[in-house]
Amino acid sequence: MKVLLDEDGPHLLRNELPEHEVVTVAYAGWAGVRNGTLIGLATDAGFEVFLTCDRNLPHQQNIPALGLTVIVLAVPDTRMQSIRPLVADLRATLAANPQPGTLTVTGTWRVT
Repeated sequence: MKVLLDEDGPHLLRNELPEHEVVTVAYAGWAGVRNGTLIGLATDAGFEVFLTCDRNLPHQQNIPALGLTVIVLAVPDTRMQSIRPLVADLRATLAANPQPGTLTVTGTWRVT
């Protein structure tokens, strides 16, 4: 699966998902681009999943209208040590081949 990792996610997360093509926003050349525009660019570039730690994103975007799957990592911070316990759930979510326009929240940190 082609996954775009948002700027708020640690780049090391790419190493935890070797079975997927994970590209960071910075590597794609889209650093600083706002979410609405960013998601449009990602869809046009053929990304299937947008992976973020932004717990507010579901309230800012119309997820069903997007052309890709959104996965929010609900963690207290964006350090790898906080995210690593969610990797198995993240892999399972990606393996289930989620449909475009769906939202999955992985983790137990309160999503605002």
